[in-house]
Amino acid sequence: MDNETTIFGIRAIIEAIKSGKTIDKVFLQKGIKGELFQELEGLLRAEGINSSYVPIEKLNRLTRGNHQGAVAQISPIEFHNIDDLVMQVIESGKTPLFLLLDQLSDVRNFGAIVRTAECTGVNGIIIQKKGGAPINGDTIKTSAGAIFKMPICKVDHIKDAVFHMQSSGIKVIAATEKAKDFLFDVSFKEPCAIIMGSEGRGINPSVLKVVDDHAKLPILGEIESLNVSVACGAFLYEALRQRR
Repeated sequence: MDNETTIFGIRAIIEAIKSGKTIDKVFLQKGIKGELFQELEGLLRAEGINSSYVPIEKLNRLTRGNHQGAVAQISPIEFHNIDDLVMQVIESGKTPLFLLLDQLSDVRNFGAIVRTAECTGVNGIIIQKKGGAPINGDTIKTSAGAIFKMPICKVDHIKDAVFHMQSSGIKVIAATEKAKDFLFDVSFKEPCAIIMGSEGRGINPSVLKVVDDHAKLPILGEIESLNVSVACGAFLYEALRQRR
């Protein structure tokens, strides 16, 4: 973990949460007891903060400080409100283009996608509060700093973002190999949001059921899929091509 995005110690993490700091993830030592530790656990649940229980060896690798069984990663960016962002883009007169990431787990893929999104005019990226890649030093480096230029929103579930887009007149297109149509046969000219799935599972089946359209990339080789950041780049540049 990067020193500038890491805090440790039970009381320090509790105070950071209470002061409004944006916490990406908290690592808790397995088997720890105590009143203060239970207070932290309750606060994490109440605030919906992503956390996981790990062996002490994991915590010792994350920091050399006296962690007391808890290490947290602070987000280096401030997140936007999805309602405000969508409304702002619509009122600007631009044709909205949003990107939804369904629990992408690799920080470098995330960073590469943010970089491509910034280069292709994406208006904002929406991620899920839990289960996704944190925004850390590797994300920043891979994005070439684009993470500081790209509005990013967090929602409880990616379905919430899908329904919000649809209610705002924005078509939602899922990038999935299960689609019948290639991305070249789908229109990206109107207001739209593209969903990319996680590296291993792809897009959650329950999410696929509620989107407006599905599209896939042609695969001519024996490998059945592309890296998600590469696939995302292909989708975004096809959207850019159609809009020019």
